[in-house]
Amino acid sequence: MASQLPRLRKPIGWAREESPFHDGEQRVQERVGVRERVEHMGRNIMRDFMPDEHREFFEDLPFLALGSAGPSGVLWASLLIGEPGFVRAPTPRSLLILAAPLPRDPLASNLLAGAPLGLLGIELVTRRRNRANGRVARVANGGFELSVEQSFGNCKQYIQSRAGTFMAPEARMLPSAESAVLSAQAMPMLARTDTAFIATGSRDAQRGGAEGIDVSHRGGRPGFIRSQVVDGATTLTLPDFAGNFMFNTFGNLEVNPRAGFLALDFKSGAVLSVTGTARVIWEGPAVESFEGAERLLEFRVDSGWIWRGVLIGWTEPQQSPHLRGTGTWGDTAPGE
Repeated sequence: MASQLPRLRKPIGWAREESPFHDGEQRVQERVGVRERVEHMGRNIMRDFMPDEHREFFEDLPFLALGSAGPSGVLWASLLIGEPGFVRAPTPRSLLILAAPLPRDPLASNLLAGAPLGLLGIELVTRRRNRANGRVARVANGGFELSVEQSFGNCKQYIQSRAGTFMAPEARMLPSAESAVLSAQAMPMLARTDTAFIATGSRDAQRGGAEGIDVSHRGGRPGFIRSQVVDGATTLTLPDFAGNFMFNTFGNLEVNPRAGFLALDFKSGAVLSVTGTARVIWEGPAVESFEGAERLLEFRVDSGWIWRGVLIGWTEPQQSPHLRGTGTWGDTAPGE
């Protein structure tokens, strides 16, 4: 299948004299007081190509998390799964992904030539993770090719280590639709979740380089996601713990509130994907009430989907040691 996709020309990446961070990211870094330090770090670790170790890493993965945007700018976070080897890295600037989206996943209609994508690979057993953001070069024969424009590694913090398999639902096993008020199935699922992802986009994601779409991991102890119905829609509230200070997600939200959220429930095997808008709560009693939180992420749901039976036979997690000193919403008093 890969041989039927053409080789790519070198994509347009950010020039070395330019910052690898767009203006939203820079403003958030400035606000937190890490701008100069993070700019230096970013110029050292963020590339417009994948080093060999990243190429080998992606080729061993059984799943990817992706962020994509619809024609109107609506953002979704998605899961792509396959046997290890379903991702190939024939060159430092291209990835071949030989897998189809889950049934009815909006990703299927968002995979258009030139469309920006955020891609995150995580090896749950080892907690390794790397990003490869870019644009779709071509879609063909049940797969697509990503032209990589930004590549960098992330730390292992807050990832729960576990082993298991993924099972692609049959096309006839369609997902259940979710509305702005999440269902009785989705709410307890979120209460069990310890692994989630959020997709965000910059102001001009089509520009590429420092601009584009990101998909980021969010992890915590079960109960770290609070679900409440507020003004006719479910609002999810998550703590933001100390990280690498690049603020890819929060920098995007600084300039574009649209977001997609993906939650994995390893107990039931279900996957939940919702779209909506998000904002950062920088300070206040709610931040102070959550142990370990430096700020909060608030996500307001518009709609979504639930797929059943995708996560099969996963082991009990070994919690990240970085979760020591962090809490859950169950640790706080009602109304805080």
